[in-house]
Amino acid sequence: MGALDEPLTKLVGDRTAKVLADSLKLRTVGDLLHHYPRRYVERGQLTSLDELEVDEHVTVLARIEKVTLIPFRGRKGDRLEVVVTDGRSRLSLVFFNQGWRQKELKAGAQGLFAGKVGVFNRSRQLVSPDYQLLDEEAGSDAAKQFAGRLIPVYGASAQMPSWKLSICIETALTKHLGDVGEPLPAELRERHDLIPLPEALELIHRPRSQADRERAQSRLRWDEAFVLQVALAQRRAADSALPAKPRAPRAGGLLDAFDARLPFTLTEGQRKVSAEIAADLATEHPMHRLLQGEVGSGKTLVALRAMLTVVDAGGQAVLLAPTEVLAQQHHRSIVEMMGDLAEGGMLGGSEHATRVVLLTGSMGTAARRQALLDMVCGDAGLVIGTHALIEDKVEFQDLGLVVVDEQHRFGVEQRDALRAKGRQPPHLLVMTATPIPRTVAMTVFGDLETSVLDQLPAGRSPISTHVVPALEKPNFLTRAWERVREEVGKGHQAYVVCPRIGDEEPAADPKAAKKKRKAAEEDFEEVGDADAGAGSDERRPPLSVVETAEKLVQGPLAGLRVEILHGRLAPDAKDDVMRRFAAGEVDVLVATTVIEVGVNVPNSTVMVIMDADRFGVSQLHQLRGRVGRGSAAGLCLLVSEMPGGSAARARLDAVAGTLDGFELSRIDLEQRREGDVLGQAQSGVKSSLKVLSVLEDEEVILTARTEATRLVAEDPELAAHPDLRTALESLLDEDRAAYMEKG
Repeated sequence: MGALDEPLTKLVGDRTAKVLADSLKLRTVGDLLHHYPRRYVERGQLTSLDELEVDEHVTVLARIEKVTLIPFRGRKGDRLEVVVTDGRSRLSLVFFNQGWRQKELKAGAQGLFAGKVGVFNRSRQLVSPDYQLLDEEAGSDAAKQFAGRLIPVYGASAQMPSWKLSICIETALTKHLGDVGEPLPAELRERHDLIPLPEALELIHRPRSQADRERAQSRLRWDEAFVLQVALAQRRAADSALPAKPRAPRAGGLLDAFDARLPFTLTEGQRKVSAEIAADLATEHPMHRLLQGEVGSGKTLVALRAMLTVVDAGGQAVLLAPTEVLAQQHHRSIVEMMGDLAEGGMLGGSEHATRVVLLTGSMGTAARRQALLDMVCGDAGLVIGTHALIEDKVEFQDLGLVVVDEQHRFGVEQRDALRAKGRQPPHLLVMTATPIPRTVAMTVFGDLETSVLDQLPAGRSPISTHVVPALEKPNFLTRAWERVREEVGKGHQAYVVCPRIGDEEPAADPKAAKKKRKAAEEDFEEVGDADAGAGSDERRPPLSVVETAEKLVQGPLAGLRVEILHGRLAPDAKDDVMRRFAAGEVDVLVATTVIEVGVNVPNSTVMVIMDADRFGVSQLHQLRGRVGRGSAAGLCLLVSEMPGGSAARARLDAVAGTLDGFELSRIDLEQRREGDVLGQAQSGVKSSLKVLSVLEDEEVILTARTEATRLVAEDPELAAHPDLRTALESLLDEDRAAYMEKG
């Protein structure tokens, strides 16, 4: 074990080490050295108190303006009130029964004050805050430590304020800076004018100027980019060495027969991406390709053509969908597109036909048994399903291609379990309807080749989006329901989307409850997005499908044919509702986000999203993509009770302001922590990025990718780069190493 892997107990003692581990997840010397300051303050440059938010844990540099000791009336004890200022605004510090602090908290002194921002009598305050005075005459360790240089402010906790953490880090720097290795090759550092890592760590924690800080951040930014790109380059190299059965296109087969029946011409983008995929399928190494594109750009059609290519080559192809509703929708639309080409072995089926099978977790026993039989004997060339495809009982005769729809909704283990069902590693096509900025794709999906569909098929109509401020202007909401009635009057249909189902009461029948839970597991995406915007306990519960549908039927949409759809409905009921909606037998579908992706009803022209601020930017973009899919223009109304000028309303205005999914994805990323985007839920790799920004540091990421690819080609096992190998092992802990191995 290296010195940087030593537990912090040896460095700071048991008690402090426990606080660091419990509150900040810092357990080793290396963890401590790589816990970088969030920001820096300069002596005399006081923190702007106007910017403090209630309930935020803050560390501020301020000057004491006034100190008052106030005895309690009618009982023992007192309250010490200290007012600090930045020269414009004020903040109260309150200490109960601690009058002795008057001796050190004197007017005119400057200090660091840390605590949780609260409100009392409409004024912001910190109750019993930690503090460290910085005046030279106070003779404090902190004053001496920070003399003549920038003061680092760390991500801290109530138990471990920033300056105490700084003292721990100083100890680590003093004792262990010489133990820091050098993961970047010397020639790479020279090419890009990067300082050594030990110097970078010292300057990030002990900068004497902004120039010091920038030099340190430049080096550390490179470390994060390069080590991650080396991991991805190793993964690409390992994948390219695996054997795979080539699945070359066959003239005069199922794909040609399918193309001949298409009632439209493929877009240039669809043809280009299809050619890239066909070339990959024909190689002796497994394809690993990401297919991303705008809502409605035709990704499913491109994926289907790839699947038919594999069937022509004698293999089977499987499409893994995140929900039963989406799996059923894919199965229904693929069967309709293929016609008698989907009736392999049936009377009236085409000579080129194959069988298209659906497998979900709640299918009946007989249908499930037949589907499994068709798969294992090879009669089913195309298989569409949910997580049920991953179960041990599921076997294929010759699995040649795995298509994963909405990759970020699946765990790595699930994807890996399905790929393991091939006799040889099958080809892999990952689809996402969420546009991803180029640098994010290179960082999250850097082991995959990327194809982008950014051209919409001919005939797609524009979608106009408007925010409906329900509290400020209730007449706007009234008008929204009038617009729904108008569209239905023209023969069109509408969606109403709610963030909650509303039937959460436990079922009386335990078996029914278990079935409900299983259905919900396969429709886990119907909960609103994590950046749901609001976060205040004072808000009412989110609107539900069940309650909203009842109110609409009894009120503004009375007389219209209104149905509900959500993940807890029985599978047959869900399928029946979607069939009738697609057939025009339902006017308004009130649903959860279960209709977010894949649902294609061209006659739907209007969508009303209730509590729209409870959904994320990208999710709203996906939802509105369900309308305007035919010849008539689409309308999306974002209903919100959040006030104008709030961050939640700003997000809604951004969605209403553009139809560019790639632009919205940047906005979404800017408003969230990048760790969320790079987190395990989406990529299988926990975010290790502290300095690197996947949006702002495109040039560094691109260059690091090139350098990493070159180095791994020359030294695949990193035998000549032991410190780089150590850094890689630190990045790839057990869980992350499993991700890299599985893909």
